Amino acid sequence: MVDLHSSPVRGGYFKAALACLAATALTLPLRGVVDAANIVMIFLLVVALVAVRLGSGPAILAAFGGVALFDFFFVPPHFSMAVADAQYLITFAVMLAVALVIGQLAARLREKAVLAAQREEEMRALYDMAKELSGAIAAEQVADIVRGFLSRRLQLEAVLYVPRADDTLLAIPAAQGGECCQDHVRAVHAQGRSMFLAAEESGYRPALALPLASPLRTRGVLLVFGEHAEQVCAAERRPLLDAVASLTAIVVERLHYGEVLQEVTLRMESERLRSALLSAVSHDLRTPLTVLVGMADALTLTRPALPPAALESAAAIREHALRLSELVHKLLDMARLQTGKLVLNKEWQPLEEVVGSSLQAMAGLLVGREIRVELAPDLPPLEFDAVLLERVFCNLLENTAKYAPQGAIVIAAQVAGETVEVSVADAGPGLPANLGDSVFEPFERGSHAAAGVGLGLAICRAIVEVHGGSIRAEPRPEGGTRMMFTLPLGTPPLLEEEDGE
Repeated sequence: MVDLHSSPVRGGYFKAALACLAATALTLPLRGVVDAANIVMIFLLVVALVAVRLGSGPAILAAFGGVALFDFFFVPPHFSMAVADAQYLITFAVMLAVALVIGQLAARLREKAVLAAQREEEMRALYDMAKELSGAIAAEQVADIVRGFLSRRLQLEAVLYVPRADDTLLAIPAAQGGECCQDHVRAVHAQGRSMFLAAEESGYRPALALPLASPLRTRGVLLVFGEHAEQVCAAERRPLLDAVASLTAIVVERLHYGEVLQEVTLRMESERLRSALLSAVSHDLRTPLTVLVGMADALTLTRPALPPAALESAAAIREHALRLSELVHKLLDMARLQTGKLVLNKEWQPLEEVVGSSLQAMAGLLVGREIRVELAPDLPPLEFDAVLLERVFCNLLENTAKYAPQGAIVIAAQVAGETVEVSVADAGPGLPANLGDSVFEPFERGSHAAAGVGLGLAICRAIVEVHGGSIRAEPRPEGGTRMMFTLPLGTPPLLEEEDGE
């Protein structure tokens, strides 16, 4: 509804009336000189100009005023609203209809031009805001830019909610209102739909909660406050608010992926430095450990022989030096596997050979243990690095000997789809339920770990994965743990038959 008491509206109608009076004053000297039809055209021109400049309401006033003034000053009898010739009634009707049509068309054209100018200005403002947002490197900067834009353009206040690492929402700046407002914001973030909040719901003022929707997920909520409900709910404002929310969502998502990239880069760099440190330390330890073992052997061969206590000390030195040397070898293997510098020497060969060599290598540790080997008779040759796969079996057997000192050890293998599934099972206490696949992480030893640094299973996983397989641990129904890994079947090369003589 038009408010006729507002100053701009009253001014428009007053200007329309002045335009009609000015047209009358200009055309009065032409009365009797120029045909009345030409004078009508001047009044229609005034109506069109009023519509373009002042809008539809003043144009309607100009249309009726022009007809009345034309009748009063230019239609006999002059200076009277009476009409001597009935034909002038048709002239008045046509003049009024044409004036109204022209006025409405011109006013509509003006409104479209004004709307287009407003949209152009909004697009320019959004573009300027987007340029500012492109340089933002923190959520606080994004909130300041968005709040400044909404304050200048729409006289609105705003609070930006962004998710923390624990999925709770952080308000920037500190949110107005009570806990009920926070509940509504969380609901908007979870559902991804906008919500209007009355003053009693927001605990502050009427507000509109807009989700910051991105292609993958909702990246936060933009809460916009206004003095009146119409400020945040007006239909003509909603497209601009949606555009601001969309731009904010893009920037918040960019910041999120920037943080993820930074974390990944730092993690990769720390892993690289750790591997380099392990490799350097391990290389530096190998020589003194070898010397230490040699010196311990030399002490046992000294003539005349050392006292029994000294010989016992030399044997202890040798044992611990050998154990430390093996740990150093494991550290070197882990460093080479993690840095990708390991070169595989893969050949097609039967699995039972590497199983046999592994059992032979671990014979001293497995003395007195029952070992069952259950390899399927239809196992084809596999392509693998025998030295590395032997290391996998040795580490699994060593792990079993440490954590399951009693019961039989079962080594089994069978074809499962496009892979061969190999397992090493024991009858021990089993893995703690909270470990899961983390048992294959470096330096993970569990709560009842035996001596060691927790690298054996991590090396197993790295070797199996570099062969294109996977490894996992699972409990056995009858008790104990089964370590299972897979190797791809592949296609063995065809052997050429020798030609007979």
